[in-house]
Amino acid sequence: MTPAHSITIESSHALEEQLRFFAFGGAPLPSPDVLKNVQQRLSKRQRLATLLKGNLDFHGEDSGYVSHNLHAFAAKFPPQLARGFIRGLTTHRDVILDPMMGSGTAVLEALLEGRHGIGLDIDPLAVRLCRVKTTPVNVREVQDEGSKVFLRANALLSKRDVIERNLVKRFDKPTKTFIDYWFLPDTQRELMALTLAIQDVLDVSVRDFIELTFSSIIVTKSGGVSRARDLAHSRPHLDRTKVPKNALDQFAARLRKNLKSISQLKNNGPSTTTLTGDARCMPFADGSIDLIVTSPPYANAIDYMRAHKFSLVWLGKSISDLSELRSKYIGSERTRDTQCNAMPKRPELTIRRLAKCDAGRAAVLRKYLSEMRAVLFEMYRVLRADSAAVVVVGKSLMRGIEIQTPCYLADIAAGIGFDVVGIVPRVLDRNKRMMPARFHERASSMIERRMREEYVIGLLKPEDL
Repeated sequence: MTPAHSITIESSHALEEQLRFFAFGGAPLPSPDVLKNVQQRLSKRQRLATLLKGNLDFHGEDSGYVSHNLHAFAAKFPPQLARGFIRGLTTHRDVILDPMMGSGTAVLEALLEGRHGIGLDIDPLAVRLCRVKTTPVNVREVQDEGSKVFLRANALLSKRDVIERNLVKRFDKPTKTFIDYWFLPDTQRELMALTLAIQDVLDVSVRDFIELTFSSIIVTKSGGVSRARDLAHSRPHLDRTKVPKNALDQFAARLRKNLKSISQLKNNGPSTTTLTGDARCMPFADGSIDLIVTSPPYANAIDYMRAHKFSLVWLGKSISDLSELRSKYIGSERTRDTQCNAMPKRPELTIRRLAKCDAGRAAVLRKYLSEMRAVLFEMYRVLRADSAAVVVVGKSLMRGIEIQTPCYLADIAAGIGFDVVGIVPRVLDRNKRMMPARFHERASSMIERRMREEYVIGLLKPEDL
């Protein structure tokens, strides 16, 4: 080995170490100029491979900074994960897309890093949340309007006939049945008083913020105003012993907390775009996106609507409309009228193995993978050449069979044309992103197993030939 060659190898290793340090070393970014120099000396593929070798666990780190903690949301990935790939793979004012944005973590991180973030989701609560957490507000104005909402709601509570009349006329029968099951009568009156008071807020951005705060006292990690527990994990269980907290008191406390969080949000350059839409058919031009960071639904794992409907019914959605919308989610169990094609070898073998013991589960898995193929095709279409997609997903279980979703998605992506740069595990933080995975064997009294890790898939759209 010649001395010159040795220097080249050492320089490459040093550049990779610098890249990982600047990408995952915390905020604020130590030296943008040095990072830019590192980016220019490493190819996009080298950078992606280097970042995948970093420590992606982020245990013990604060993930609730700025507006990340405005509202509970099941299975959020840590913002440091999105931030690292955004820093390492893009430059100022690049366009970052999360086509299944969930709580909007990647979109907010794009904004904080001076990129233009775009979020897309079919879930109405996800759209609300991402829009609010990425929109700076006049804190004093929101505080004043929130105080007025609290006072109006208190006054309305004394007008029992008005509250009762609205509880009757506002909801159709299935929705009212749902509300009667999950909310005690006193809580219903408190929530209706708040709902009516919020309607009088004229400024749209202020009302959006206040409505999200209202939602956050219903869909919450602990306590909350419904009779449900586990709402933040999308697995509501009726707790007959639970004494729900006073909704107005919870609203006032949460408003103070959310205002403190949103006050930290500063627009660091480009704005964000939040859209209602389907990742299987994206409204973006070919080759218009510089980086995709996303975490799709897991096969047979998370049912977001089970929790989200608890607040959405108070925000004007009916149970029947939400049920119909839920059937359109990626991974839903409605398999009729679904066009499902053959899969690559590994997923096809698993589907056939699963079909031997449960044809229905096999159909659900085939549908999920077919839908994800449509998503991956769209991701490939909208990405610029020589740009990356980072997909965070985990395994699951069906009838005791391990569903190796990361490998299956990588196989599908490769068939579309992506270069699969790597698939690496990250250990989940028990207190943050630990997610339930259904265990379908009736032994063990249907005890829920919990996923301990998930996988980060690094994909690269090759340069134009």
